Amino acid sequence: MTKATPAAPVLGPRALNRATLDRQLLLRRSALSAPAAVEHLVGLQAQEVKPPYAALAARLDGFAPDRLAGPLERREAVRIVTLRSTIHLHTAEDALALRPLVQPVVLRELRNFREGLAGVDLDRLAARARELVEEEPRTMRQLRDALGAEWPDADPASLAVAARCTLPLVQVTPRGIWGRGGQVALTTVERWLGRPAPPAADVEDVVRRYLAAFGPASVKDMQVWCGLTRLRAAFEGLRPRLAVFRDENGVELFDLPDAPRPDPDTPAPPRFLPEFDNLLLSHADRTRVLPARHRGRTWRVNTFHRPLLVDGFVAGVWRLTEDALVVEEFDALTGAQRAAVAGEGERMLEVLAPGESYDLRFGTVTG
Repeated sequence: MTKATPAAPVLGPRALNRATLDRQLLLRRSALSAPAAVEHLVGLQAQEVKPPYAALAARLDGFAPDRLAGPLERREAVRIVTLRSTIHLHTAEDALALRPLVQPVVLRELRNFREGLAGVDLDRLAARARELVEEEPRTMRQLRDALGAEWPDADPASLAVAARCTLPLVQVTPRGIWGRGGQVALTTVERWLGRPAPPAADVEDVVRRYLAAFGPASVKDMQVWCGLTRLRAAFEGLRPRLAVFRDENGVELFDLPDAPRPDPDTPAPPRFLPEFDNLLLSHADRTRVLPARHRGRTWRVNTFHRPLLVDGFVAGVWRLTEDALVVEEFDALTGAQRAAVAGEGERMLEVLAPGESYDLRFGTVTG
């Protein structure tokens, strides 16, 4: 008689919330260095300059902006298009190894530029663009002009996008350095770091790292996080070495056996997160941090608002005006919750806006 396979334990939304917050260094601030935290989190969203700093201010004990600016200036960390074909801040080692892995994701972007690239040999374009940016860092405008002169019948903007998609281009400093200006100028990651790219990161290794930072998670969750598809085989290869759970909808979730899974009632302090924080963008089902009733409320036209976590879940959004930290609640917070939010807001401002004076204002998001 065949022995029945025991049913996988079920993890509810709060259990998933606390597990993910623990991996994300959001249940308690970590003593990790900025580069070690960036490595553990497998990169930080970095479309704009300030979000990586705000992300670490919410996660690290004793963080100050120079603790991330320094590694960027020393080329120990870089800003490069990787996961989901978006700009991320990675350690140098991860930038070199992850970009080849997600290259198919980045190349998919070119489907939107077919007309402008009609008749263009992409291999030849990549070779010429490499020559240009390795000669000296170039802005996208400079790439448009130089490549447009060689392919006059093509769309110049499409040519520059093709260069960015076919080559692993990093944004050179001072772009990304806290308190310093600088337009986006690009060169290859190999030239910037002074070493060749290694083979692409091993998929199973990246699965384990994703689970360490975002688990427990499904195959689809990881695919949402990185943009790659067909990752089922990698999870199946690891299945004997993984813990298996299910969520309340029956979706199979994988995890590292010894990874932390705190009690669902573990206290979770308020946290001010930056726009596009990967906590909210790395699962197919975001209800572990964003209650279903608030879905869509962190977005407005062409804008992703900065989320506020209260008791581990998104409870509102925040912004800085000239003179105030404005907190807009989705649901009315209690007096104790408002006091905790105020205390966390003061701490965040001490890190990111030292010496400046802001009032704290609460409001309610409608709609």
